[in-house]
Amino acid sequence: MATITVRALSEETKARLRLRAARNGRSTEAEVRAILDAAVNDGTDGGTGLGTQFADLFAGLDAGGFDIEPRSEMPRAADIP
Repeated sequence: MATITVRALSEETKARLRLRAARNGRSTEAEVRAILDAAVNDGTDGGTGLGTQFADLFAGLDAGGFDIEPRSEMPRAADIP
Protein backbone atom coordinates (compact mmCIF):
# COMPACT_ATOMS: atom_id res chain seq x y z
CA MET A 1 0.00 0.00 0.00
CA ALA A 2 1.15 3.51 -0.80
CA THR A 3 1.53 6.29 1.75
CA ILE A 4 0.72 9.93 1.04
CA THR A 5 1.58 12.85 3.30
CA VAL A 6 -0.58 15.95 3.12
CA ARG A 7 1.13 19.09 4.36
CA ALA A 8 -0.36 22.47 5.31
CA LEU A 9 -3.85 21.11 5.99
CA SER A 10 -5.81 23.76 7.88
CA GLU A 11 -6.98 23.01 11.40
CA GLU A 12 -10.56 23.66 10.27
CA THR A 13 -10.30 21.05 7.50
CA LYS A 14 -8.73 18.55 9.89
CA ALA A 15 -11.54 19.13 12.41
CA ARG A 16 -14.21 18.72 9.71
CA LEU A 17 -12.57 15.49 8.57
CA ARG A 18 -12.65 14.18 12.14
CA LEU A 19 -16.36 15.06 12.47
CA ARG A 20 -17.21 13.52 9.11
CA ALA A 21 -15.30 10.37 10.03
CA ALA A 22 -17.14 10.12 13.34
CA ARG A 23 -20.52 10.49 11.58
CA ASN A 24 -19.56 7.67 9.23
CA GLY A 25 -18.16 5.45 12.00
CA ARG A 26 -14.62 5.50 10.61
CA SER A 27 -11.21 6.71 11.67
CA THR A 28 -10.00 9.96 10.14
CA GLU A 29 -7.53 8.00 8.02
CA ALA A 30 -10.25 5.65 6.75
CA GLU A 31 -12.47 8.64 5.96
CA VAL A 32 -9.72 10.30 3.92
CA ARG A 33 -9.23 7.02 2.02
CA ALA A 34 -12.96 6.84 1.30
CA ILE A 35 -13.01 10.46 0.08
CA LEU A 36 -10.02 9.90 -2.19
CA ASP A 37 -11.45 6.64 -3.54
CA ALA A 38 -14.74 8.39 -4.37
CA ALA A 39 -12.96 11.38 -5.92
CA VAL A 40 -10.98 9.30 -8.39
CA ASN A 41 -13.82 6.91 -9.22
CA ASP A 42 -14.53 7.28 -12.93
CA GLY A 43 -17.70 5.20 -12.86
CA THR A 44 -16.20 2.13 -14.52
CA ASP A 45 -15.93 0.15 -11.31
CA GLY A 46 -19.59 0.27 -10.31
CA GLY A 47 -19.53 3.62 -8.48
CA THR A 48 -22.21 6.23 -8.96
CA GLY A 49 -21.80 9.60 -10.62
CA LEU A 50 -22.33 12.95 -8.94
CA GLY A 51 -25.74 13.48 -10.53
CA THR A 52 -26.94 10.11 -9.28
CA GLN A 53 -25.59 10.87 -5.81
CA PHE A 54 -27.53 14.18 -5.74
CA ALA A 55 -30.69 12.48 -6.97
CA ASP A 56 -30.35 9.82 -4.28
CA LEU A 57 -29.64 12.44 -1.62
CA PHE A 58 -32.73 14.51 -2.38
CA ALA A 59 -35.07 11.71 -3.53
CA GLY A 60 -37.15 11.73 -0.34
CA LEU A 61 -37.74 15.48 -0.20
CA ASP A 62 -41.13 16.96 -0.98
CA ALA A 63 -40.62 19.96 -3.25
CA GLY A 64 -44.34 20.71 -3.30
CA GLY A 65 -43.96 23.61 -0.86
CA PHE A 66 -41.91 25.69 -3.28
CA ASP A 67 -43.84 27.94 -5.64
CA ILE A 68 -41.58 29.11 -8.43
CA GLU A 69 -42.78 32.17 -10.27
CA PRO A 70 -42.48 32.07 -14.06
CA ARG A 71 -39.85 34.38 -15.53
CA SER A 72 -41.09 37.87 -16.22
CA GLU A 73 -38.18 38.77 -18.49
CA MET A 74 -35.81 36.97 -20.78
CA PRO A 75 -32.30 36.07 -19.57
CA ARG A 76 -29.64 38.55 -20.61
CA ALA A 77 -25.87 38.68 -20.67
CA ALA A 78 -24.11 39.89 -17.55
CA ASP A 79 -22.95 43.50 -17.60
CA ILE A 80 -19.31 43.20 -16.54
CA PRO A 81 -17.37 46.48 -16.57
